[in-house]
Amino acid sequence: MTTQTAAITRMTVDDFERRIDDFATVLHACVHAGANVNFVLPFSREDSAAFWMDKVAPALANGKRVLWAAMENERVAGTVQLDYDTPPNQPHRAEVTKLLVHPDFRRRGLAKALMAELETEAQRLGRSLITLDTRTGDKAEPLYASLGYQTVGIIPDFCVDPIENRLHPTTIMYKAL
Repeated sequence: MTTQTAAITRMTVDDFERRIDDFATVLHACVHAGANVNFVLPFSREDSAAFWMDKVAPALANGKRVLWAAMENERVAGTVQLDYDTPPNQPHRAEVTKLLVHPDFRRRGLAKALMAELETEAQRLGRSLITLDTRTGDKAEPLYASLGYQTVGIIPDFCVDPIENRLHPTTIMYKAL
């Protein structure tokens, strides 16, 4: 594994809107490489861009989500989001969503670097519990475990494979900060 050389940048709404095509490219490439992140094939670049504009942009604009990009040579190589739009009885909690590293940039430590920024921001926001889910057996599961995330349990038949017509379980994980 080579070391992380990308700069981890917190995106403003303006930064994000200028780079929407880059974010769409990363998501599109990850789904086509088999990442199980809520989408199934066929999945076009337009579908990817629509996700970012319809789901992420409003959450960024209303201040309930933080978005980071791992930038390498002016290109978005990876990304992660911290969703802290929680109910009134959960002001201490936030959720990791869409940790993505473009297949061309994997095995460089970008996911770990992105998660480190996310956890630092969660603490700054007064969030002491981080939750996430990941497809059971996926490459991300041992990554999260190596970062101190604990498995709560596994839900069978939780999600459809992005490429094949079959179901996968998901692993629910958390980390106390």
